[in-house]
Amino acid sequence: MPTDCISYQNSGYFSPLMNDYLNQKTELHSLYHRFPTLENFEEQIEEKKINFNGNDNGKRETLVNVLKTQYAQLNVSAGTLNNIELLNNSNTFTITTGHQLNLFSGPLYFLYKIISTINLTTELKAKYPDYNFVPVYWMATEDHDFEEINYFSFKGKKFHWNRDSKGPVGRLSTEGLADFLEIYALEIGSSTNANTIKKLFEDSYIKHDNLADATRYLANELFGASGLVILDADDQNLKRNFIPYIKEELLHQTSFKAVTETIEKMKDYFVQVNPREINLFYIEGDLRERIILENNIYKVNHTKIEFTETEILALLESNPEKFSPNVIMRPLYQEVILPNLCYIGGGGEIAYWFELKSFFASAKITFPILLLRNSVLLATEKQNKKADKLNLTWSDLFSKQAALVNRITQKLSDFPIDFSEQKEILRKQFDTFLELANHTDKSFLGAVKAQEAKQIKGLSTLEKRLLIAQKRKFHDELQRIIDLQNELFPNQSLQERQANFSEFYLENGERLIPQLMSQLKPLEQNFSIITLD
Repeated sequence: MPTDCISYQNSGYFSPLMNDYLNQKTELHSLYHRFPTLENFEEQIEEKKINFNGNDNGKRETLVNVLKTQYAQLNVSAGTLNNIELLNNSNTFTITTGHQLNLFSGPLYFLYKIISTINLTTELKAKYPDYNFVPVYWMATEDHDFEEINYFSFKGKKFHWNRDSKGPVGRLSTEGLADFLEIYALEIGSSTNANTIKKLFEDSYIKHDNLADATRYLANELFGASGLVILDADDQNLKRNFIPYIKEELLHQTSFKAVTETIEKMKDYFVQVNPREINLFYIEGDLRERIILENNIYKVNHTKIEFTETEILALLESNPEKFSPNVIMRPLYQEVILPNLCYIGGGGEIAYWFELKSFFASAKITFPILLLRNSVLLATEKQNKKADKLNLTWSDLFSKQAALVNRITQKLSDFPIDFSEQKEILRKQFDTFLELANHTDKSFLGAVKAQEAKQIKGLSTLEKRLLIAQKRKFHDELQRIIDLQNELFPNQSLQERQANFSEFYLENGERLIPQLMSQLKPLEQNFSIITLD
């Protein structure tokens, strides 16, 4: 079976909202600014140039200085250093993706997000050579959902980092991960690639004091050679540029009003996040709690901390780093401090960005182009040959397992396991009885209808039993199909949401990331199937 792709819409793994966006349904046009095509970036560049450069107020200089400070202890590639310097120039723009600080990068799609971002900057530079495009990975250092990031899976086994945690995960100490590495090291063996993985984990997590520094080191090791710029926005100087928008949120709760109105337009879809009246947290040390307004007093949830309006505005001016945006405000923060053209994310992320366009309009900040990241299924040559031998297509393998097994069973059978024809004959026979019943007592009519339902149900039962019998007959072949699908779709889910990159690095080593980068096309709406060399 050749290396191929399947459209996101036909993969069966994307929401109706994402499918409708990719199909550019008219009903969604008000929720986004420009659809992600290479040509649409021309107008996006012009608009962002005016919006960002016209209100710069030293934002580029601040951004560059912060990045230089954050990179001070790292071995930085020439490409990354050059990209950081380029951010000083008014003709330089960013393409951004964001991700949680998952332990050892978490699931595979961490790689795909960043590769999509890097590859898009390359395409844009070729199309618009007068401008510079910098790939940015925004680390979600201020998140506090430790349970979402404290593990990763390797060959079906979950490795958990068991410890107590509260507050922003970026500030979390890496103490205790040496013991974690010992357990993980036993699992991956002692090959050359395994030793590379162990060293990468050790250098990232054992030699750095907190999760933000560890994740920055890891991402830099994996993608620094491609010029990736990694940003931790949990920074006083960056937040100083966000003060006017925090103030607006505290005083007028603009985001709540705008997002609530937009959600009304999305009533036919699942709503990813709901806004709060104030979409900010108070952040200090290992504390990150919601700010609530009650009786004209600003209170920090689950604490005794409270402020009058005058006090909280004074705190904002003196210590903006103590205010942390939530999922509704974070995108605005990103677009205020970065000369950004496009945000690249998964389906869930893009879904909540759709809620924000009117909020951005009220803030007078250009809404970015929204691009669904690359999705990938990695297969081996051996798995490809198995699929060929079993006469399976990629469309078959992407099917839900129960439906796939039923379909293959019917294909393998010498006769149809479908009693639709018999049911239709039965219904026609009962039509005669019903015509007769219409001329007699109503009780007889009821009896005929009941008998028809009973007979149809009986045929359905026989149909199911025949299918079960045929599944037993073809058990061995069906089991081989199930086993192959389970290899490619662990836990009957997408591989990219389950497996960690180290599982594939173990077999492919340094070839893994270059092969992915050479094949992923961010502006193509296809789920890529890549056969690893």
